[in-house]
Amino acid sequence: MPFAIYVLGLAVFAQGTSEFMLAGLVQDIAADLGVSIPAVGSLTSAFAVGMIVGAPLVAMLSMRWPRRRALLTFLITFLLAHVVGALTSSFEVLLVTRVIAALAMAGFLAVGLATAAGMAGPQAKGRATSVLLSGVTLACVAGVPLGAVLGEVWGWRSAFWGVAAISAPAVIAILRSVPPTPVDPDAPTARHELRALRSPQLIVTLLLGACVNGATFCSFTYLAPVMTEVTSLGTGWLPGILALFGVGSFIGVNLGGRLADKRPIQVVTIGGAALMAGWILFALTAANPVTALVFVFVQGILSFAVGSTLISQVLYLASDAPRLSGGFATAAMNVGAAAGPALGGVALSAGLGYRSPLLVSASLVAVALLLGGAARAFGRSTVRSQAELQEVHL
Repeated sequence: MPFAIYVLGLAVFAQGTSEFMLAGLVQDIAADLGVSIPAVGSLTSAFAVGMIVGAPLVAMLSMRWPRRRALLTFLITFLLAHVVGALTSSFEVLLVTRVIAALAMAGFLAVGLATAAGMAGPQAKGRATSVLLSGVTLACVAGVPLGAVLGEVWGWRSAFWGVAAISAPAVIAILRSVPPTPVDPDAPTARHELRALRSPQLIVTLLLGACVNGATFCSFTYLAPVMTEVTSLGTGWLPGILALFGVGSFIGVNLGGRLADKRPIQVVTIGGAALMAGWILFALTAANPVTALVFVFVQGILSFAVGSTLISQVLYLASDAPRLSGGFATAAMNVGAAAGPALGGVALSAGLGYRSPLLVSASLVAVALLLGGAARAFGRSTVRSQAELQEVHL
């Protein structure tokens, strides 16, 4: 893999840390800015909406920009949003900075996926995708716990300064390692790329990605009450449990990256079936600490192996929409990230117990498997290897 792809992964690590770190800073922000905890919770919702809306929108607005210029613009905007957020004493200003940061992250990830896929070559899009998404999983393992420690020791603003500090060397590295490739005057227009994105195969693949990611974030969001109330582990275990899920996610992303380019069908079908079974078995055995910890690790591996493979398949299927495919893949995954926890919350509000989010996750993966099976039954295979795609183009 070209070094520049790992640089993009570093930037995604900073952005992933920002996306998830508020979970450990809610009470401090509320006390410092004099607002309620639910109000601070709206910062997370605002970020999610910014990612969903911003990914395709910002990707379209930046289509005629050289990729290095787009990456630098988005990353510097992201960095400055965190500097302002760290300095402000106004909740309203902080809310605006979270929306701006989300838009910048969405644009960076959309362009970054397309850039990494182009630099890696036509047969290594899965590996390139895994490097970028490794940044997100490493954020879960190291970035988010570190943000929580910074917030505990020096206050919530230090976590924002930390994200800005991590982003700064990525800006310099992109300047040095990403080539200043000019925009191809013959590149497809936005209208052309939007038409290419209307492919039924692509739409179903995006839906599969949303379902699988929804399952992942449904259980991840409510993992703490599952482990404390059902498994009966103390709250002191939680940082290690979240890190264990993050380690599994990191392994899964890299495993998916190695297999996605050659065996995507097997990863999605076999891995998806194992993922669904894993959520069910986790729900049934959650009271046992040993099996619960095993499933935290295994489900992290399976969730991100299948999820990253689906993202790489979007890039393969949307080869005629190289600039917008990453934006729509990002939006689809964030739709799942927003919908999954909401559905888990509905199950909890209905009094179905703390195991219910795990079963909601299993149901979402089951929907993905049914969609994929129905598409293949009608001759519209949603997951295709690079060799198959080459045969189609020939």
